[in-house]
Amino acid sequence: MTNVDELLSNNRRFAGTDAKDRVPAIPFLPHKQVYVITCIDPRVDPSDLLGLQLGDAIVARNVGGRVTQSVLDDLAWISYLHEEKTPDADWFEIAVVHHTDCGSGLMADDELRQGFVTRGFDDATLRGTAVLDPAVTVAVDVQRILDAEHVPGEIAVGGYAYDVRTGLVTPVVRPRRRAS
Repeated sequence: MTNVDELLSNNRRFAGTDAKDRVPAIPFLPHKQVYVITCIDPRVDPSDLLGLQLGDAIVARNVGGRVTQSVLDDLAWISYLHEEKTPDADWFEIAVVHHTDCGSGLMADDELRQGFVTRGFDDATLRGTAVLDPAVTVAVDVQRILDAEHVPGEIAVGGYAYDVRTGLVTPVVRPRRRAS
């Protein structure tokens, strides 16, 4: 049995529950009206950290939980869908969550990063991805969303730091909307 075989067995158990029947239909609004952006690190599972259930939130995960152009494009699309398909509903809130002891911090290691750059990646982009101090990088990423022209100003954006040792998520940037 492979690791994925075990996951597929778990999925068959899941399919036998009613959890899938409690999710919102398209056009969907997440039950908690939250869009979480966080890291791919398996120690940082937003369902466990934040008590989310299936259908509660939109979750985007990438290296470091950084707000990349791809993340901004996804936010623009979801915002457009909201405007067109659910205009009478409240806007969702965005929670950007970075964490301590992030593996993306290895991108600050010049020698290690240079080896990856030789594979065709941009040095400055990689260096800028490193999360060494989540309180600093999460504030940068919150501002990046607030400054994005295609993300509506009605969306509140907050930044949070998760400490992998204590298990606590701490507010760093209180949720705010773009200044009009």
